[in-house]
Amino acid sequence: MSALDFRARLAALAEQDLLRTRAVLDAPCGPHAEVDGQRLLSFAGNDYLGLAAHPEVVEALREGAARWGVGAGASHLVSGHQRPHEELEQAFARFTGLPRALFFSTGYMANLAVLPALAGRGDTVIADRLNHASLVDAALLSRATVRRVPHVDLTAFERALASADGRKVVVVDGVFSMDGDLAPLPGLLALCERHDALLVVDDAHGFGVLGAQGRGVLSHFGLASPRIVYVGTLGKAAGVAGAFVAGDADAIEWLMQTGRSYRYTTAAPPALACALQASLRLIEVGDALALSAALRRRGLWVPAIRPPTVPAGSARLRISLSAAHTGTDLDALCSALQEASDD
Repeated sequence: MSALDFRARLAALAEQDLLRTRAVLDAPCGPHAEVDGQRLLSFAGNDYLGLAAHPEVVEALREGAARWGVGAGASHLVSGHQRPHEELEQAFARFTGLPRALFFSTGYMANLAVLPALAGRGDTVIADRLNHASLVDAALLSRATVRRVPHVDLTAFERALASADGRKVVVVDGVFSMDGDLAPLPGLLALCERHDALLVVDDAHGFGVLGAQGRGVLSHFGLASPRIVYVGTLGKAAGVAGAFVAGDADAIEWLMQTGRSYRYTTAAPPALACALQASLRLIEVGDALALSAALRRRGLWVPAIRPPTVPAGSARLRISLSAAHTGTDLDALCSALQEASDD
């Protein structure tokens, strides 16, 4: 077999209908796409909140590039960690309610850093069979013993934990991208506490969508624990690019010190961090804006007040009452608020 038999290998892929082609789009990311001159209604992307072309995010990117240039010039641990990166990490820690966060250029790179930093030879990684490819590759790179268990099967996870050696790390997607189901995180965390294991959650498809103000799958389940290492991807609901890892302060410090895909790559452009700060602000006020819009559709004008008018994380509806309002008006307001909250 020749080392140069690429044509034959490609032909074999084609015979199995596994040969992929790239579509070249002539329109920005959004609900409509243009491919080969054809205008299409698109249901193909991960821009869940429509932020990829949001004017506030675009303007933040433009202003960030004007202020900080288009490149960081070095890795974070040399001289590439600039003020927008630092502010973004602090913002993610506040937003998720976790002690500390670390910013990565891509979600794939984040996962490739996390598992090898948490487990090695003599340790055990216990992974759901439907985990994303980046988690599969990261588990192999860790050089730990990898046990892949049936999808979301808590009994199988418990058996694997009970017989595992060394440090134990359970790793799952928060939302599984192909089936759309959620990992049974409350049950998994209970197992990790019982068997002294860490729980790594890749919330690529839950961050920005699930939980209060889009805080993700941990918020959705109401979970908090120093055993959890949380990965959030920023090229989907956040609409930009990159990822962050958040968790216990010591765990994140260890990841920063030992994560190879963090240490040995140039930091993402600081302008992207500026854009992501704008995106995060929009995600955070999304519930208030959606509720205000729902009331508007019902014939009530109740403005949403958001930062910087109010502190970050405290966006709200401002309901101003007048002596001129009638009891019927107030009844209508209460009914509309109930209906809109139930939507």
